[in-house]
Amino acid sequence: MALNLEQKKAIVSEVAEVASDALSAVVANYRGLTVAELSDLRVKARDMNVYLRVVRNTLAKRALEGTEFSCLHEVLFGPLIFAFSRKEPGAAAKLMHDFAKDHEILEVKALVINGQLLPASELHVIAKLPSRDEAIAALMLVMNATITQFVRTLAEPHAKLVRIMAAVRDKKQAA
Repeated sequence: MALNLEQKKAIVSEVAEVASDALSAVVANYRGLTVAELSDLRVKARDMNVYLRVVRNTLAKRALEGTEFSCLHEVLFGPLIFAFSRKEPGAAAKLMHDFAKDHEILEVKALVINGQLLPASELHVIAKLPSRDEAIAALMLVMNATITQFVRTLAEPHAKLVRIMAAVRDKKQAA
């Protein structure tokens, strides 16, 4: 179905708005996926707060101009689906990585984080990054372990004195 000029402008402005607020993007060739598989991908994207959209390459080039995703121009050929992470930098990469495990037809072309174009081979590295909540939990665990060890170190001389006194008492009672 052909799009009129107003529809094209709406698509460009929508994608440009999402791209200006996004933290990262993944571009993949979706040729060969069925409608049911694409629908499943869209449902998963919604759950992970990832904006997923099939956009014509000419419209995508216009939408990405002036954003940190303008470096994607060199990979914009063929039927592509765009995934933009809104809250977690690795969310789009996780989505595409997990979906590509089950659907080998999906071919990731490139990903962008902080305006830096990364090859598709880096997808698994980005997908393994912890989410914000996981990173905070790990940091808190490390901070808590340090404090716990410090308290144990402070309490050890007193505990050692008590154990020595108990050993002396037991020795006197045994004699």
